[in-house]
Amino acid sequence: MIKNEKELAQMIDQTLLKPFASHDDLRKHCETAMAYGFKTVAVNNAVVGFCRGVLGTSAVLCDAAVSFPLGQCTIETKVFETLDVIGKGAGEVDYVVNIGEVKSGNWTYIRNEMTEIVAACHACHIPCKVIFENCYLNEDEKKKLCETALIVKPDFIKTSTGFGTGGATVEDVRLMKACVGDSIKIKAAGGIRDFKTASAMIDAGASRIGTSAGPKIIEDYRQLAGGRKN
Repeated sequence: MIKNEKELAQMIDQTLLKPFASHDDLRKHCETAMAYGFKTVAVNNAVVGFCRGVLGTSAVLCDAAVSFPLGQCTIETKVFETLDVIGKGAGEVDYVVNIGEVKSGNWTYIRNEMTEIVAACHACHIPCKVIFENCYLNEDEKKKLCETALIVKPDFIKTSTGFGTGGATVEDVRLMKACVGDSIKIKAAGGIRDFKTASAMIDAGASRIGTSAGPKIIEDYRQLAGGRKN
């Protein structure tokens, strides 16, 4: 149950990951996030420094997307990218697992990848989110990823990039929650464009929502709450 608008806003990673976003687009994006009090702006790595500069002393964090959206980089490249973007001002990191290695059943590789990237983040006191990209996975693969996460202990596991063939589903959030319980938080992302959908994801167990429609979600909530900001 969402207590108030502030709590809802702090669950939102407001995303702008289009490769053609201009500096003006990014500046407006950051200003919107500050106005609504969102938790983060989720952006591509090349613009983290720019966005951190726009955000200034604001509490809004830059959430950097590592190996995005395909996950097809070496572990060494992903670790370098992680540390590089943290050095440029990222306050959170979302990285995409090597989906090909998941599909190949190479769980040693996936565990090693997750361990190294999570360790790089945690050494810098930065939360790490692991993107599964569930649209390409079967139920056993999703469960195995959850089991791996329970060993490695990232801060979040995440449903999707929003760039695959499908986004977040309530069923996937429920499955992930059933696997990890309260040990790891869950981020739902991809196709969440209104409060009704966001609320369903939260009810299913999500603690964070990745969306480009944060303002719409908040405005929907305000209407349902009778305009109260609380």
